[in-house]
Amino acid sequence: MLAGARRRAVTSSGRARKGRAMELLREACVRDPLRRLPGGFWEAVGVWLERPQVANKRLCGARLDASKPGFGDEGKLLEGAPWEALRASGCGEALGLDGGLQEEEEGLEVVLRTLVPKTCPPAPAQEMVVKDIIKGIVTFLPLEQTHEDKYKIKKCNVYQIRLMHKQDNEWSISILSSPENYISDGILYPKITWLKSELLSKLAKWSTEIIKNEFKSTLSLISVAKYSKIYQDLKEKYKEIVKVWPEVTNPEKFVYEDVAIAAYLLIVWEDERAERGLSKKQSFVDLGCGNGLLVHILSNEGHPGKGIDVRRRRIWDMYGPHTHLEENVVSPNSLYPDVDWLIGNHSDELTPWIPVIAARSSYSCRYFLLPCCFFDFHGKYNRRQSKKTQYREYLDFVTEVGVVCGFNVEEDCLRIPSTKRVCLIGMSRTYLAAQENVLEEQRARYINRRQLCGITTPENGSFLAVSDATDLVAEDEVSEELNVDKVLISGFLPRSKEQMRNCTTLPQDFVDRVVLKVANLLLNETKESSFGNASTWNRGVSLTLGEVAEHLDKETLKTLKNEYGGLQTLLRNNHQVFEVLNGKVHIRDWREAKLPRKNRPANQVKQRLPSKTFKTRLCWFYIHHPHGCPLTSESCQYAHGTEELKQTSIGTKKK
Repeated sequence: MLAGARRRAVTSSGRARKGRAMELLREACVRDPLRRLPGGFWEAVGVWLERPQVANKRLCGARLDASKPGFGDEGKLLEGAPWEALRASGCGEALGLDGGLQEEEEGLEVVLRTLVPKTCPPAPAQEMVVKDIIKGIVTFLPLEQTHEDKYKIKKCNVYQIRLMHKQDNEWSISILSSPENYISDGILYPKITWLKSELLSKLAKWSTEIIKNEFKSTLSLISVAKYSKIYQDLKEKYKEIVKVWPEVTNPEKFVYEDVAIAAYLLIVWEDERAERGLSKKQSFVDLGCGNGLLVHILSNEGHPGKGIDVRRRRIWDMYGPHTHLEENVVSPNSLYPDVDWLIGNHSDELTPWIPVIAARSSYSCRYFLLPCCFFDFHGKYNRRQSKKTQYREYLDFVTEVGVVCGFNVEEDCLRIPSTKRVCLIGMSRTYLAAQENVLEEQRARYINRRQLCGITTPENGSFLAVSDATDLVAEDEVSEELNVDKVLISGFLPRSKEQMRNCTTLPQDFVDRVVLKVANLLLNETKESSFGNASTWNRGVSLTLGEVAEHLDKETLKTLKNEYGGLQTLLRNNHQVFEVLNGKVHIRDWREAKLPRKNRPANQVKQRLPSKTFKTRLCWFYIHHPHGCPLTSESCQYAHGTEELKQTSIGTKKK
């Protein structure tokens, strides 16, 4: 433990004038009834070291470049390296060392890490982190590189975290720094107030709570710095899709989630090409591709591939000819011998089959899986282990399938806006190509066993890591022959082509007729309403969905009844014309959507208009409203006449 003199921040005025003293910013009292300290403190420090984005949302993460114990000869790297800069800095007092920094100092561990921001600028920053395990002190020292390619400790933004035992199960965690030498940029170096409140409170919480983390840290298999750059580039490149999203799903979630998945795959594939000495970009097939955005991004980035789904989406027509999407049914017997990678992104009932399909397609085929809904080979997945969460148990099952199929399965956690973020990657095999026939039989037996008996794991474990072909099949099953193709399709019911029932496949003349009918109803019923008439432009009235339905004929209502959401869905799909709030419908006034946050005249505010989607559709109000469009042609994002129409173009490939 620290001596009393070391427990306090240095307050000597002489030392303060040298700029080396650190003041106590704040101290948090911690009760430790479970006796987790001091070990829990170092676990909390480890979270802040390795995953700083958990606390500082403006960081993409951190990269630990090196870690060496002590400052002896084995702690040195190259001449002029950061280790030498630390030893030559003379910052022993700041580190809590009475005699300065000595060669023989024990109990010290030095970590070199790089902080990676989400956006650039600022550029990534390096810092030395000195952990004094015995005294419970960790110090963060920013680095800067000189013109001679050497490093030196910066005089600003140094801060320290200290643990102190008071009595019994009472401890304190404190943050120290030198406010006059702390220059915050709000990203890499948050404000002093943030260190005192946010960081200190999180460290105190993490130090005493028992965290059972079932999953790996995010992006553990790739470079965080590389991911940050590629993700930001893709996000900027494809952000326009959010503004023209024709589906009823949330564009913010689905667009940026697929951008994140694409960024991850691009790095995995780039690393694979470098490791294997490949120059040609990998090909892929996305099984159960849904909206097809992931296929669109990967194709635009130069990877040949296609997506297959049982149902066509409206947005497919917007991608252009370079994005290959196919409406079809995928079965376990579907093979892709010429494809490098199979992708299963929330692929539902196909999820456990994708490792099987990849293994049978070719010896060189790999797969990427992002499991979501819990499916077994022949229906819903049934839980068998109550000590695990359902999600963890299912991931273990899908991992087991990959191992049975002969893959070395790796697990990672993505940074996506979803609760199901763990991906499984089968990149290499555990067996030789000559053993393929034996593996084929093993896969069939495993699938057949799950269908007939529902056994989660064979008791003899005969399918585990493969080193000898004779170990692949249980002895009591060697004599029994199985028809592999028959086993694969037995009991599996592939999802048939679905019929769209969200009003998107209704005849366009029918939709136009209903929209015009409802709009005229709202406009013709105009009277003193809750919306009022602030100008001569007719804003109409607000009516409930039931009141609107009373004015529609029986055949129209019958047609809408067969659609999910019925009348409400149709009106919400036509958001250019209507707003549906709390069960009431009214005409959308685009002047309200354009009002600035501050009360300034509209003509003094520069409106942001999407560069690639502006004027790609006709303005309904310009054509049908008795007073025309409330906006001018310059400020309305829709075309006032066919002469203003522009061709839709989203995320097209650059020539």
